[in-house]
Amino acid sequence: MDAGTLYRAAWVIDGSGRPGDGPGAVLVRNGRIAEVLRGEAAIRRAAAGAEVVSLEGRTLLPGLIDAHVHLCLPGDGTPFPRIVAEPRGVIEAIALRNAAVALRAGITTLRDCGGFPDVLYALRRAISLGYARGPRLVLAGWPLTITGGHCHYFGGEADGPDTLRGRVREAIKGGADYIKAMGTGGGTPGTEAWRPSYSREEVAALVDEAHRFGRRATLHCLCAEALRYAVDAGADEIQHAWFMTGPDSPQALDPGVADAIARAEIPVCPTLGVGRHLRQAVAAMSAPSPDDETAVLRWERVEAEVLDIAGALRSRGVRFVAGSDAGWRFSPFDALLTDLELMAAVGCSPLECIHAATGAAADALGVGHETGMLREGLAADLIAVWGRPDQDLGGLRRIDRVILAGVPVWSSPVAEGEGRRSPSAESAWNP
Repeated sequence: MDAGTLYRAAWVIDGSGRPGDGPGAVLVRNGRIAEVLRGEAAIRRAAAGAEVVSLEGRTLLPGLIDAHVHLCLPGDGTPFPRIVAEPRGVIEAIALRNAAVALRAGITTLRDCGGFPDVLYALRRAISLGYARGPRLVLAGWPLTITGGHCHYFGGEADGPDTLRGRVREAIKGGADYIKAMGTGGGTPGTEAWRPSYSREEVAALVDEAHRFGRRATLHCLCAEALRYAVDAGADEIQHAWFMTGPDSPQALDPGVADAIARAEIPVCPTLGVGRHLRQAVAAMSAPSPDDETAVLRWERVEAEVLDIAGALRSRGVRFVAGSDAGWRFSPFDALLTDLELMAAVGCSPLECIHAATGAAADALGVGHETGMLREGLAADLIAVWGRPDQDLGGLRRIDRVILAGVPVWSSPVAEGEGRRSPSAESAWNP
């Protein structure tokens, strides 16, 4: 029998939301977590015959989950209409690059929230066959949207309850893991983010049809009325949860809607970092355009509003799931930590933030039976980072190694050739 590989660390965070402790270890066999061990006696027992990887000074935790990305978009500020007009080969290269960047950053699961289905499903297939390297992918294909609505370029236009039901079935036939819909407009030119795109009846139909076929349904919602429709329809999750009131008006929290989200226990993926990334990108430009400078001023205001709203949602008991909106505007695929740091800025503890990007995210995505925690039987999706990220989130930037389904896929130069011993060597390290 394969004795496996034992990863023993100074500290372990299991992704459940419980505090980390140490020393601890995870025994991996055949791509799965065979055992999670606490205490020196248990670790020494499991080390017998196993290959041991010693992670002195490091924390072992589940691979991170980014619950909101757009793999078909580059995250470099290229206008949306321009990038979607590129040849499919270019889009495929963008998606492949994005997946690799995320994995290097310790993100072992990505949920794509809308793109070209042919590109996304081909990428997932290529990764599964070993022809490409990337995280686990949870895919919706194109997002459902009204005719001419937000992200209509991807091909998911549908109007009316019956047509929406048919499109849900089409998405599932194509390979969708879940259903994503645009409850309002957004950054697509010509769309309106401050009023619902779909009627109450349409939202109810698409959520009901998704549930009939065992799929979760999530909606992009940027105004209170759309949020109410999503809650009333029984949506499984909400993206963004903004409270826009007009094209240039300040956002205004609707306490009744916020409380309804909390009572329904619907998690929110707030994607807090989009404005921060845009402002950083423009600041790095040698000669920003007047449009860029105008965008910075707008996003300074929007970010302040969004953070205030996120803090209000949290204070009412709304649970968060971590997502970066990578690909959109200037949001890169290795910057999930920015969203976690902004979650901390609205009152979440470092451990809450880590939970939002591990166990809580896995449950929201419907993959908690496979990944998201350090638990016996789950896939061995692990990362090791230097220091204590449950005390200082900055530790998540100090990635030491990334392991996907038990296979080491990246390690820092320091980690190469360091920290291993043969099965016969004596285990003498005490963290």
